[in-house]
Amino acid sequence: MIAQLAFASDIRKDQRQSSYQLMTAENQAMQDDPNLNPALFWVLDGHSLWKEEAGNKNVSCASCHGDSGKKMAGVATQFPKVLKGKLQTLEGQINQCRTSQQGASPLNYESKELLALTTFVATQSKGLPIAVQETPQNKKDLQQGRQFFNERMGQLNLSCAQCHQDRAGLKLGGSLIPQGHPTAYPIYRIEWQTMGSLQRRLRNCMSGVRAQQFEYGSQEMAQLELFLMWRARGMPLETPGVRP
Repeated sequence: MIAQLAFASDIRKDQRQSSYQLMTAENQAMQDDPNLNPALFWVLDGHSLWKEEAGNKNVSCASCHGDSGKKMAGVATQFPKVLKGKLQTLEGQINQCRTSQQGASPLNYESKELLALTTFVATQSKGLPIAVQETPQNKKDLQQGRQFFNERMGQLNLSCAQCHQDRAGLKLGGSLIPQGHPTAYPIYRIEWQTMGSLQRRLRNCMSGVRAQQFEYGSQEMAQLELFLMWRARGMPLETPGVRP
């Protein structure tokens, strides 16, 4: 079934490259050394929120999954995934747990709390291979995500594929164009001076080509994220990542 999704222009598995490899040695060291990685503050905040009782039911994430979060190892490598008939991102699943299991309000996308919890959960899978595969349940969403990746959009009439597939490795504005693999999200981006989700980065790209942005938490975002994670399948998760 995977072969049905393969285009001749796809990047071969043995040629795939994380944008970590394009960074300066200083920025790589910032990601590698926990004492230098600013994302550690979000990991620590996420662990605190993980153990904090919330909502009408007055329970915490740890009540079901344990204080350490180690039971979450491998979870982030599987998202987005179809749950109860709906394509769900990791952020969406955290909010689903909050509303259904804790009786709490969902957290806003890009809020410090949701980024912290997502980073904490994703960090438990650091170094594990991305495990998203095509299934009968996600096939239509995966195909739609591929279409979003390849179709031109916006006033500049550009697609994701034109930059991150056809021109990956070339320079744009003096910087090397990455292949666009989402291996390190949520990331601390030096330009932002804060953590940000993959959906924030995708909205930045859409804005850059003067296109209408997909809404945070929308099905379209989940479908595009699904394709990108499928495209990066087998690559190790780097969260918490750092990027320029």
